[in-house]
Amino acid sequence: MLILAIGGGLGFWVANFAISLTPIAAEYRAALSIAYGPMLLEALLGGLVLGFGVSYLLLRLFDRLPTESPVWKSLLLSLAALVAVTVFVEVPAKFLTPTDDAWRYFLIAALFNVVRIAALGVVIGLLYGRLHRRVED
Repeated sequence: MLILAIGGGLGFWVANFAISLTPIAAEYRAALSIAYGPMLLEALLGGLVLGFGVSYLLLRLFDRLPTESPVWKSLLLSLAALVAVTVFVEVPAKFLTPTDDAWRYFLIAALFNVVRIAALGVVIGLLYGRLHRRVED
């Protein structure tokens, strides 16, 4: 589980780093007063937390999830994590704090999360498949 979680967390962080280099991310950080350095550290920690959750559930529920592909199974669990992050983190952060263009920043954050969490799910699924093949050999 540790390898899957760390790999997924790094996938999340790499996707976050790539997103952070875009002009829209710079505008988003400026509008919400988000410091660049701490944001990268928070992304790493958040990715590891999500990675542990998705990895644990993948290992625990592998046979109960539809589809045969570990990548699709991991993406399905990542989708559940995306919904949870959106409902419990993004909605309160964007709509309970008075800001101009709350909907715009909510949609930007949601799009960033789709990319980051999808990267996490793909990496975890690929690592699971690779490790599982190695065990079978």
